[in-house]
Amino acid sequence: MKLLRINARAWVVAAFLTTPSAIWSQNYLHTSGAQIVDSQDQIVRLSGLTWFGLETSSYCPHGLWARSMDSMLDQISGLGYNMIRVPYCNQLFDPGSIPNGIDYNLNSDLQGLSGLQILDKLVAGAGKRGLKIVLDRHRPDSGSQSVLWYTGSYPEERWISDWKMLAQRYNGNDTVIGCDLHNEPHGPAEWGSGNPNTDWRLAAERAGNAILSVNPHLLIIVEGIGWGSNLTDAGQYPVRLSVGNQLVYSAHDFPLSVAADQPQFSDPSYPANLPAMWDAHWGYLAKRNIAPVWIGEFGTKNQTTSDQLWFRALANYIRSSGLSFCYWCWNPNSQDTGGILEDDWWTVHPDKQAILQPLLGPLIGCASDPTTFAVSGVVSGQTQSWWGEEDVILSASRPINALTITISVVKTGVSYFGRYTNGGGGFTSSATDTGSAILYKYVLDSGQVIYPGTTVTVGAQYNGNGTIRTTADDTYQVAAIVDGSSQSGSGHF
Repeated sequence: MKLLRINARAWVVAAFLTTPSAIWSQNYLHTSGAQIVDSQDQIVRLSGLTWFGLETSSYCPHGLWARSMDSMLDQISGLGYNMIRVPYCNQLFDPGSIPNGIDYNLNSDLQGLSGLQILDKLVAGAGKRGLKIVLDRHRPDSGSQSVLWYTGSYPEERWISDWKMLAQRYNGNDTVIGCDLHNEPHGPAEWGSGNPNTDWRLAAERAGNAILSVNPHLLIIVEGIGWGSNLTDAGQYPVRLSVGNQLVYSAHDFPLSVAADQPQFSDPSYPANLPAMWDAHWGYLAKRNIAPVWIGEFGTKNQTTSDQLWFRALANYIRSSGLSFCYWCWNPNSQDTGGILEDDWWTVHPDKQAILQPLLGPLIGCASDPTTFAVSGVVSGQTQSWWGEEDVILSASRPINALTITISVVKTGVSYFGRYTNGGGGFTSSATDTGSAILYKYVLDSGQVIYPGTTVTVGAQYNGNGTIRTTADDTYQVAAIVDGSSQSGSGHF
């Protein structure tokens, strides 16, 4: 305890409560059986969404004509996602690929940048917020997807050399955690045939090992054939990488409105037939502890009964299996599925978010509780009345998007006076008089994020009447809950 004189009428008693310092350290991911784990071997779940655009002729993330990149990242983090899948095309890196469709009044820091430099900005902004990035080679050129990982204009050599360039560019930056090698191989793509021109498994090995030769810490993410949905042969013919425990398989799955030609939707037992189908196609890899499975794409406009049944069935499967996932997508301008955002690029689809919210995992990368806060009080005594104030001063050492602070002031004769907040983030506050105490509650608003280095103060003010107060009879109790962890303290004034 330290007693400080601040003016002729008020005295301050400050009690400092801290957890061990949070360690915002390099934290690449690897695998252990069916689990993805961090550098401390703690199980993590990737729970994110795709933000597309860099793979299109815009050569930048879409929506930057409507709002800033920072506001997008703030909202993604605030909704509780912990990673973003970022598609790109190899044409992005050609000299003639000029970013367009950006409102530079909203994104002045992107003016004059190449598509690759805009990707740098996206990675930096995600890292600032504790979000991880998976890079997705979505297509060779910006015009359309390709059935195989190469075309006449963009041969396999270019595919691999661009992956190595990106692995080197972000080497040492653990915001970038994985490489989704090629999106949805289909058509002539095979698994385990041994034909170097069509065997996707062999191609994934060549690219994956080239990436790991540059950065051995990256997750190598390999989608199934058949538009990403078929990994039935991966158990018999696994992808073999030069660095162990870096392989993640990725499955894509879509509902009737997107994949109308698939027979499971006309099965009389639908949707009860879906879990067994998923088990057979890719779920067995996780259930047999062979390798992690990441549901790299799934999405719907969620407008039909069939789609709604599919969406809830897949969400239940993800939850019960403890799988990582990446929802398709953030953008509202995905023709088949729409996005989490509505067409105004701001409003969140409440029905979609409500299904995904229970599946979200915490941020990845902090080795200890991030909470550091100090509790201080001010009391002023007079002959007929007195007043007091308790503050919780929180310093963020990692991004915080879920925070509840409760202050309980215990004192006979205390009456409610007021409450306030200062610093980053917006809070909804309330005060309740229980008769023996005043309970002040502050809840960080949905979509708000408190960033590292930010200091936030919430205060509880109260007053009373009667005799001059003494330091022995005025007590406070404070409890703070941050991302599921709690601290408490008490003292006298």
